[in-house]
Amino acid sequence: MLSRLPVDEQLARFCALLSRNEVLLEVVSRAAALALPGWYLTSGCLFQTVWNVLAGREPGEGIRDYDLFYFDATDLSWAAEDVVIKAAENAFAGIGAEVEVRNEARVHLWYERKFGLPCPPHTCTEDAIDSFLATTCCLGLRVEPDGRWRVYAPHGFADVFNFVVRPNPVLGSRAAYAAKTVRWQQEWPRLTVLPWPG
Repeated sequence: MLSRLPVDEQLARFCALLSRNEVLLEVVSRAAALALPGWYLTSGCLFQTVWNVLAGREPGEGIRDYDLFYFDATDLSWAAEDVVIKAAENAFAGIGAEVEVRNEARVHLWYERKFGLPCPPHTCTEDAIDSFLATTCCLGLRVEPDGRWRVYAPHGFADVFNFVVRPNPVLGSRAAYAAKTVRWQQEWPRLTVLPWPG
């Protein structure tokens, strides 16, 4: 059982599973070339790749998009973020997948308008990853300048390896959690979805 391996071996297995997704590898490579401050490829494309490989499916099956977060608090305007988004559109052209790029320093400016809940300002990209609806989603991957993979996984890998979705009621709502988990269970029926706390 992967979740019973020592933590360093779990990390190695996690990276090996991600390496099976060729689109993900290309996104990470091109993202590294963009050199965005504090960037991570995050969330769904990571844990869903693991689920796919462990379930014997194509590594990229069912993955809707690849979320690329960065953190730049020097200019919180939409215009500055849009410049980065347009540069990313060029960088990821022809990749065969949608890559969504967002400056996590700006999230608090629009989150409540979109989701109906206030979001305190993030202080770094890791802050944003920590606020995902499920602890299973709290993952980030980037390539360091020396070529090493840096993985951020504040809740470890056990739930990902065991197909468990555990709520993370830091930000978000029961309804949003339910909507995401219903879709995930349709795509990966063996998931165990733990209930949102009362």
